[in-house]
Amino acid sequence: MSAVPVLDTERLVLREHREDDLADYAALWSDHEVVRFITGKPLDRAECWTRILRFRGMWAVIGYGFWIIEHRQSGKVIGEAGIMDAKRDMTPSLDGTLEAGWALLPSTHGRGLAREAMTAVLGWADAHHPETPQSCIISEGNTASISLADRLGFRETARGPHLGSTVIHFRRRPHF
Repeated sequence: MSAVPVLDTERLVLREHREDDLADYAALWSDHEVVRFITGKPLDRAECWTRILRFRGMWAVIGYGFWIIEHRQSGKVIGEAGIMDAKRDMTPSLDGTLEAGWALLPSTHGRGLAREAMTAVLGWADAHHPETPQSCIISEGNTASISLADRLGFRETARGPHLGSTVIHFRRRPHF
C-alpha cells in the first residue's frame, strides 16, 4: 500500500511515481521546453530515475512530495506537480516552507491543466499542513508560471540567484 494519496480532479489523476513511468517521465524531462526555465538542460534516463526515487523517498521520509499527473481520459502521463523540501542552499531561504512545483508537457499547455493540478495539490497541502507557509521559485522569464503562481495565491517576496540565473521567490499562506 502506497503512502501517496491519489488526488482526483475533473480531468486529472495525481498519483505516485511508478517504475513503469520511467519512459514517459524521461520524455517529459528531456523536452527542452520543459527544462528551459527549470534546470536549463534536459535530463537523461538515469537522472529521471533518480528523480522518481527522490520523490518516492520524500513521501516515505517526510510525508509529502510530488505526484505524477495523468490525464484521466487518455491515461497518459502529462507531467508532475507537488510540494517538497529540497534543502536548497539559497538566499532567501525556503526552509520552513512547503516548496511547490509543477511541470507539464508542452502539448498540454494553455488548457488550465497545471492550475487544475496545483489547485488539488495546494488543497491537499492546506488540509494536511495548515500552519506551514508555501513557497515556489520561478525563473524571471517564465511568464506562464508566474501568472499561474499569482492565480494560485502566491505573492512575490524576493528575487535572488539560483543555478546561474535569477529566480523570483513567492509565498502563499495556506487557505482553510
